[in-house]
Amino acid sequence: MKNIDHAGSRSQSPDLATLLRSWRERLRPEDVRLPFRGQGRRTPGLRREEVGWLAGISPNYVQRLEQGRAHPSAGILRALARALQLSKAEFELACRLAGHAAEFDGMVPQLIGPSVQRVLSRLPDVPVAVFDAAWTLLEHNELWAALTGRAWGRAGRSTNLIWRAFQHDIGDMGPVRHAFPADHKASLVADLRDVASRYPRDRQLAGMIGELRRTSTEFARLWEGSAVAHHGSERKTIDHPQVGPIELDCDVLSVHGADLRIIVFTAAPGSEAAGKLQLLAVIGLQEMTA
Repeated sequence: MKNIDHAGSRSQSPDLATLLRSWRERLRPEDVRLPFRGQGRRTPGLRREEVGWLAGISPNYVQRLEQGRAHPSAGILRALARALQLSKAEFELACRLAGHAAEFDGMVPQLIGPSVQRVLSRLPDVPVAVFDAAWTLLEHNELWAALTGRAWGRAGRSTNLIWRAFQHDIGDMGPVRHAFPADHKASLVADLRDVASRYPRDRQLAGMIGELRRTSTEFARLWEGSAVAHHGSERKTIDHPQVGPIELDCDVLSVHGADLRIIVFTAAPGSEAAGKLQLLAVIGLQEMTA
């Protein structure tokens, strides 16, 4: 008697194309952060264009993957795992089926499990973002985007806090103002040094560090130093163009077993900052009119 795979079709063993389609169909638009909400859906789950937006790939490529006409790279597979909210076991299965299992050994984890996704969706009145151990932004809720003034991209070095801090063409850390900027940068670099020692086989991480050492004398000096520190919680001021400066408590939470960082901005109840956050929750990314 033949086994039944995850998608319900009869086969000797699941194939990646069938699994990708079944994982897409089990998600609902309200399960993920999307910039659009379609009506009159004829098929269950997310649309291919929605998965493509979440993973940073074209809907046509998603279709080819689901039809078995394309083979995803390790980077694409990692992005799809985040977009489809795969569990660790599901991600490992996808890696084996795609032939990339060995490539992810020793890489910085970027898998966001369903429980962390629920934290993002169930705290709409608190700016929340999820970063990997190397401070690459993986996901954020809508209030985080409203507070920082933009919705960051979904992949690449431009979403990494440390890359943004030391690249002159980007400028600075954005609207977030730190009480002691030099100490903040030093703690980030010291923290990154520790991460690099734990994930020595991550080529993307090594490439980013090498580029920063070549292009930023400040980063190179800090990297060669001996300071040992970890970037953690502190009080920060966010200069917002519409509501003005907002002074907030910034806490960094760790996800046990996943090596993820969750950054949460909060304000004391009844404070001026709390009122400004409430206002941002209403206006979102839209500019206030006179």
